[in-house]
Amino acid sequence: MNHQGVSEIVFEEVYRVPPEQTARALFARLPHGSDYAANLIECLATGYLVAVAESICIREMQLHIDTATEVVVGRAVRLEHRGPIPAGSVLTLRGWLERLGERSATFCVQASDAHEIVAESLITLVAVQRAAIESRITTKVTALRGERCQAPSLLHLIEC
Repeated sequence: MNHQGVSEIVFEEVYRVPPEQTARALFARLPHGSDYAANLIECLATGYLVAVAESICIREMQLHIDTATEVVVGRAVRLEHRGPIPAGSVLTLRGWLERLGERSATFCVQASDAHEIVAESLITLVAVQRAAIESRITTKVTALRGERCQAPSLLHLIEC
């Protein structure tokens, strides 16, 4: 990770909220949310707000790592969703580096619409060795396959 480059990260990004990213639309697709999704509001889901802010920070940090050997992953997100953000709203996301560690960077991101600051967040990302994280993932995928193969159904036996 290029510490000098990461230390200089500042961004301002404009994002228009699509209708498929509302709380109602998101929860309708989730098994535990589909029963009450119709009662939710047609505003940007907090989960999507996190993803939008995190994706911009990751994009900026990737410019300062060796993508052949490193990958940026999320470590922590603290977000205060302060106001409703209807579909079609234009958000301006402003961000800057708050703290820099040996392999990590914490960004402050502020999201505003035409009326107010609608969210403030701290997002911590880590540059990890690609081979190490891929090895950990492979171990877990192998374990999951083993768990599926222990199931007694014929379909599972065919998959294994």
